[in-house]
Amino acid sequence: MRSFHLDASARYDRGSFAASSESDVTTPLQPGLEGRAELVVGDAHLASAVGSGLVRVFSTPMLVALMESAAVNALAPVLTAGHTSVGTRIDVRHLAATPPGMRVTAFARLVEVTGRVLVFEVWADDARERVGSGRHERAIVDQARFEQKVAAKGDGMA
Repeated sequence: MRSFHLDASARYDRGSFAASSESDVTTPLQPGLEGRAELVVGDAHLASAVGSGLVRVFSTPMLVALMESAAVNALAPVLTAGHTSVGTRIDVRHLAATPPGMRVTAFARLVEVTGRVLVFEVWADDARERVGSGRHERAIVDQARFEQKVAAKGDGMA
């Protein structure tokens, strides 16, 4: 299991599943694939720190990021080198507040595969109760091609 980090430079081991093209990448993906991510709520994760509120509780943006990380971790062992997934949709309910110092664990279960589009059921628990639940969609992309398109979008910006 991987721990969740808010480090944008974090890399995930894509594993060694062999696929010859982008269309082959989803071949091994079947509903039921699961991943998880966890963290201990610190000052940087609080609503008061990220601007999503004034209270010192685990923030909704960090809950969403943790759930996305769980889905990324579910895919890490099966995506081929050169491929990654990007989040395309998320619908989450933040059900309960979590104080600083408490561990939160997020879970993701793949429930639907349609070509390159993957739908996950996501939920998160702290040490006492369920704190969030919802659905999250990701798309599998060729990483180099995706990054080239993003770079081209930014060309000419001052």
